[in-house]
Amino acid sequence: MTSKLTARPEAITFSASTTALIVVDMQNGYCSPGGYFDHLGVDLTPTQQVIPSIAKLVTTARGAGIQVIWLQNGWDTDLKEAGGAHSVNQRKGNSLKLMRAKPELAGKLLTKGGWDYDIVKELAPETQDIIVPKPRYSGFAGTALDSILRSRRLDTLLVCGVASNVCVESTIRDAFFLEYFPVLVRDACYQAGPEFTQQATVYNVEQFFGWSATVDDVASACNSSLAA
Repeated sequence: MTSKLTARPEAITFSASTTALIVVDMQNGYCSPGGYFDHLGVDLTPTQQVIPSIAKLVTTARGAGIQVIWLQNGWDTDLKEAGGAHSVNQRKGNSLKLMRAKPELAGKLLTKGGWDYDIVKELAPETQDIIVPKPRYSGFAGTALDSILRSRRLDTLLVCGVASNVCVESTIRDAFFLEYFPVLVRDACYQAGPEFTQQATVYNVEQFFGWSATVDDVASACNSSLAA
């Protein structure tokens, strides 16, 4: 059963059985006071709207039979997954630089086993969901995401989370390069930086890498499919 999703720049059709909802990095480090983004000075105000929006989206997806996949960004306590001494990730990764600059934060930011790494309590994954740890911005870089999707014949990806202009957009770009059909759920994500970076990501996705839709658009398409 296919459904028509109202999207920009044009509507697309999808089937719940071949669709995944990719929730990107909704972790304490990126969303909660006292987390990595808070230490970095990122405005966390948008999380007050985004977390409930994602909760609604996840509930809608589960009800429609869409596979929910959570991406979780971070590294082991020894930072082996963060790259060696000559890694560009070590050079540019803001959380890594912050931990080096402030020794009291060492081992606390986006580190597996810690509060900062955990998904926020409002969005607890369920048994049928899949969690994919990722050591870089893109959900496809150094992970099993591609094989997880292909082995389940999933080709349409609804993508939401944080940050729109970094990990969300990176994942969507790689999805496009790998021949998936990515849809940015634009009101279920927020940016790291000024508002224009969010607008730029929406523009990039709509013009070059996929489509964008809203939470209500997805809900409407899923409800229409269930009623058919």
